[in-house]
Amino acid sequence: MAKSATLTLDLLKENFVICRLSPSSSLPSWAFTGPFYSITKTNDELSIITMDNNQLPKDIQCERNWKCFKLLGPFPFDITGVLTSVLNPLAKADVGILAISTFDTDYVMVKDNNLQVAIDVLKQHGHTINV
Repeated sequence: MAKSATLTLDLLKENFVICRLSPSSSLPSWAFTGPFYSITKTNDELSIITMDNNQLPKDIQCERNWKCFKLLGPFPFDITGVLTSVLNPLAKADVGILAISTFDTDYVMVKDNNLQVAIDVLKQHGHTINV
């Protein structure tokens, strides 16, 4: 992907929560809510990103108030620079992110309190944001 390439991103309307469970935990039913969720298990943790429906158990370690951009793909695996074209401008603006990749595309999450800054910065770098 050329440095000057621009992308189109959809801002998903839902609010998301990122939860950390023990790696030995079984998958809870609340994880499978909404149009988007991501589940990653490692030797160290079970990480769940799901729609924040305010019905999560109180004893779960969670970070709330995340918004999610979907980079409109699909992007072939041999294309380079897709994520960096979004992440570099956000990093320079001190906007922290969580990136998730799927077979077809990438998703970039930002905290709700950084959403407008993220939108403004991405637009300034030529990206189109569908809200």
